[in-house]
Amino acid sequence: MYREEFTTPADRYFNYCWWPYTPVAKVEHKFRPVNLLFQSFELAAIDSRAFEVVEALRSDLGDFRTVYGVKWMGNRLGWEFYFYDYKRRERELSISKVLDTIRRFSSCSLEVNERLPYFMFSIDLDEDLVCGDRNLDVIHMYIGNPGSTVSSGISYDLREAGTTLENLYYFFNAGSQLLDIEEKVCCSAHVDATKIPISEILRPELRRCNTICIANKQHNDTAYFSGVDVGQLIFFLKWLNYPQPIIDFTEHNRAKLDHLLYDVGFDYTAKGNQLDVIKSGYYGVF
Repeated sequence: MYREEFTTPADRYFNYCWWPYTPVAKVEHKFRPVNLLFQSFELAAIDSRAFEVVEALRSDLGDFRTVYGVKWMGNRLGWEFYFYDYKRRERELSISKVLDTIRRFSSCSLEVNERLPYFMFSIDLDEDLVCGDRNLDVIHMYIGNPGSTVSSGISYDLREAGTTLENLYYFFNAGSQLLDIEEKVCCSAHVDATKIPISEILRPELRRCNTICIANKQHNDTAYFSGVDVGQLIFFLKWLNYPQPIIDFTEHNRAKLDHLLYDVGFDYTAKGNQLDVIKSGYYGVF
């Protein structure tokens, strides 16, 4: 049975980069963002140990220290958990610390160099992992990108076989840097902007936000919209054909979710002259 968590006066609010924000409506008697994660767990009928992983991370790291992503691949749900500490080498929240928690559920033999200046890392979560049926065999590590004219980051895959470059991320102010964002979107190896209108990527319905991030990945590009409201979240879920129970839950509880800001993103490439969205996600914290 789905369980609900409500706000408390001590709650803190962060976006998917773990940047703090002020709620946009009254917070009393409202849902915490973790309710959207729990609802996706229930819908996917994932093993109950997924909830135990959430509680273990909260117990070991503290409340609101973990960012979650609920991913939709068109026919199945997936999850990714993200961890930030901008102190880099002076960090308190390290990969090693999180692995101590995860190893209660699944084994991981990866060796991590904690002297590297990463500020963020993430792990992919699924039923096999929480049940201990597969090892945690990859960690996504993020470092800065000095010299970039905008806020930027680089991610790497850490595996037993070695470290490989994964993605490049560029963050823009949605209100003042729209021309720069459009130029970044058009500078793509995956999408021909002369054939696919840029408005199909920079959706007008999502532009009213705080930050837009454009990422270059090996097989596609990605657009992220940070700081959208609950109405925009509902648009996003409908546009990308999320399972109806997720849409229904969000719409039915709109008044309990209207104090939060959300982050959404989608991986895209092109099939001929058509935009092809291959994966998407929405984000919160617990």
